[in-house]
Amino acid sequence: MFTRAIVRPPSPNFADGLTASGLGAPDYLLALRQHAAYCAALAQCGLELTELPPDARFPDATFVEDTAVITPRCAVITRPGAASRAGETAAVRTALARFFPQLQAIEAPGTVDGGDICEAENHFLIGISERTNEAGAQQLAAILTDAGHTANFVDIRGVSGILHLKSGLTYLGDNRLAVWDTLAQHTALGGYEQIRVATGDEYAANCIRVNEYVLLAAGFPAFAIKLRGLGYRLIELEMSEFQKMDGGLSCLSLRF
Repeated sequence: MFTRAIVRPPSPNFADGLTASGLGAPDYLLALRQHAAYCAALAQCGLELTELPPDARFPDATFVEDTAVITPRCAVITRPGAASRAGETAAVRTALARFFPQLQAIEAPGTVDGGDICEAENHFLIGISERTNEAGAQQLAAILTDAGHTANFVDIRGVSGILHLKSGLTYLGDNRLAVWDTLAQHTALGGYEQIRVATGDEYAANCIRVNEYVLLAAGFPAFAIKLRGLGYRLIELEMSEFQKMDGGLSCLSLRF
């Protein structure tokens, strides 16, 4: 069960962040409303929120998930793979130190974005991507193993249209993964029941299980029906402005 989350609203220069979506510039005021609805959904799920202030020095900083990897046994400050995001970790480190006095960290030459790390019970799927390199993946796997977890790697560098591992898959509990067809055959995913995300609905794969609910981007009715048919309680949220900046539901919080 999650009890807490760290969030950070977008700054007024949110549109200056990194994106390859081709969907146009986000509407800042609409992004604020969507972020507020997201925070309300986390509170509905029973989480107490720590809200960091926006920081215009880092227009991608609302995507706090990339700055840390948190497990019940350890917390790791990452080293984001985009140089423009390096400074985002300082505020997150300060916030997490209240709860995790012995923080660990990824060191150069390793890079890790939290969006590449999928926790599946005691096991971690670590994506190797344009943002998370092999050195960072190896460092993180060693930290997790020392803490009593297991881990293996999913190399997504040859998968078209994917930024982070969790852009293409989500662990939903019950040994189930929501997953893109293009990732489904990877050997690391063979032990899971797979809920396939149809072509055209790829953005829906970045849903998140938060206690008794699954948060899902609005606008994907076929996938929503599939999840409800499996017994999941859904909270559907408008995410259009964050999709424009290559962000999804998991990106907007650190849940622990």
